[in-house]
Amino acid sequence: MTVPFATSARSSMGVEWEIMLADADTGDLVPRAPEVLAAIGAGADLERHTITEELLTNTIEVTSGIGDTVAAVIDDIADAIAQIRTVSDPLGIELLSAGSHPFAQWYDQEVTDKTRYHKLIERTQWWGRNMMIWGIHVHVGVEDVDKVFPIIGALATYLPHLQALSASSPFWAGERTGYASNRSLVFQQLPTAGLPWPLTDWAQYESYLDDMIRTGVMDDATEVRWDIRPAPRWGTIEVRACDGMSTLPELAAVAALVQVLVEHFSRELDAGRDLPALQPWFVRENKWRAARYGAEARVIVDREGTQRHVSEHLRETLSELAPIAEELHCAREFAGVARILDEGGSSSRQLLVADAAGGDLRQVVQHLIREFRAGPTLRDHLRDLAGGDGLTAQS
Repeated sequence: MTVPFATSARSSMGVEWEIMLADADTGDLVPRAPEVLAAIGAGADLERHTITEELLTNTIEVTSGIGDTVAAVIDDIADAIAQIRTVSDPLGIELLSAGSHPFAQWYDQEVTDKTRYHKLIERTQWWGRNMMIWGIHVHVGVEDVDKVFPIIGALATYLPHLQALSASSPFWAGERTGYASNRSLVFQQLPTAGLPWPLTDWAQYESYLDDMIRTGVMDDATEVRWDIRPAPRWGTIEVRACDGMSTLPELAAVAALVQVLVEHFSRELDAGRDLPALQPWFVRENKWRAARYGAEARVIVDREGTQRHVSEHLRETLSELAPIAEELHCAREFAGVARILDEGGSSSRQLLVADAAGGDLRQVVQHLIREFRAGPTLRDHLRDLAGGDGLTAQS
């Protein structure tokens, strides 16, 4: 089959953010997305952003317009959140984002009444119902279809770095999992999710789709749910490996890193240089290590099996690629990656709150709600838990 790859501007951007809806008092998830969306109605029709339903009725997804810079798409996302709050705040609904909800149970959640979602649940059953997961998707425009799979292969070498930065699902259904990103391992249970197959060109991708559609595995390319995938309709590479980011500045930082990496690899191809690639078994191991240990993971960084601390290797990458961030006008957002490494990501912040609260995961949810509204507020939250006795942590 022939799958056209749309024309898009090189290194143009788009971002999607999945957001939980929670009861303001209990912090538990509430199935009120249809109510919120109905109240917004056509109010977003003339905006650059969109606000839509997702698999579960406890979730709303906001999507930016297409932008040349990270700042432009993040402004769209901020506008979308502000519009949702005009409806959600009066209804007593709070917003938050992380890879998982700390204590909600899958059997309490409702599936959105849409044919594609019912079909997914019918096929995947228990695993599908357990998809209480929230993530971000970052699109970056690629001007030449022949670049798509070489860049996807190179991005796979940085998949553990992206997972470590975004890890925000240390709890699952009330349990402390021991994983920084439990979401990444749950999501790969779906039939077409997980790591991308190591394809080398567009013709192989078209052959893959032909096989999958002919055998009834999927209906079309939108059902390819790889951690990094082509988005033919938009002419982009879409990075889907990350947990839901808990704050807007952190979302901007990860989006900037993805944009800079794609532009860097595109320039390497323009110069006739080979892109980095790892054996598939190393890519798989790196994904597991980042899911388990987050920013503390040691990952395999070359074909010889050299192992480096993911944070250390990422800092070197930031230094090397800073000039590209300047050229793409995302240096400020790109610098936010180092702040996540310095101050700790969402997973570590959630664990600190849980420990300070004696394991009370309701406090973790309240922390996430506060962060989503005001940015990182860990220091203040821990101080409140300690009754103002001076207990602090990095915010």
